Amino acid sequence: MTKKRIAIDMDDVMAATGRKILKTYNHINSTAFTEQHFENKSYFEIFDEKNYHKIREEVFKPGFFRDVEVMADAIEVVKKLHEIYEVFIVSAATEFPNSLKDKMDWLEEHFPFISWRNVVLCGDKSIVAADYMIDDHEKNLKTFKGKTLMFSAIHNQMVNGYQRFKSWKEIEVFFDNE
Repeated sequence: MTKKRIAIDMDDVMAATGRKILKTYNHINSTAFTEQHFENKSYFEIFDEKNYHKIREEVFKPGFFRDVEVMADAIEVVKKLHEIYEVFIVSAATEFPNSLKDKMDWLEEHFPFISWRNVVLCGDKSIVAADYMIDDHEKNLKTFKGKTLMFSAIHNQMVNGYQRFKSWKEIEVFFDNE
C-alpha cells in the first residue's frame, strides 16, 4: 500500500519565521508591534513598506533562519504524520541563498526523523506533487493539485478561499479525520 504524501512548508508553518521578522522589524524601526496587530489586516496595513527593505537585508544574512523558533506542537504532530504518511519538507528557500544551510541545520536539530531525501529546497513550488500541501502562501497553494491547507500567518490574514489552520493541533485533528 502506497502512503499518501504531505508537502509541508517550513517558514510560518513549522518555523515561526514571521515572529522573528516582526521582532527584527520592531528592533530596527523602534516599534512595538505584536502578532495581534495583524489580525484581520493586510501585512502592509501594519508594516511601513518604505522600512520593510531593511528587514529583507537582514533575511538575506547568513544565520537568520538558523535560530528561528519552532511552531508550537509542530515536532510532535509532524512526527505523528511521518509515521503514517510520506512527509516532504518543501521550502522556497532559493530566494534566500544563505538560508539553505541554515534550514538544513535547523531541520536536523528539530526534526531529525525527516531524512535529507525528504527535503526539497526550491524556488517555485508549482513543481511539487503530493496529496496534501500545508503552506502559508496563497501563491503556493493556488497551483497545487492536491488538497490545500493554509496555515495562518501574520501576512495572510486577508486571504480567503482555503481551509485555514491556526495551529498544529488543528492540523492533527484534520489528519485524524482523513
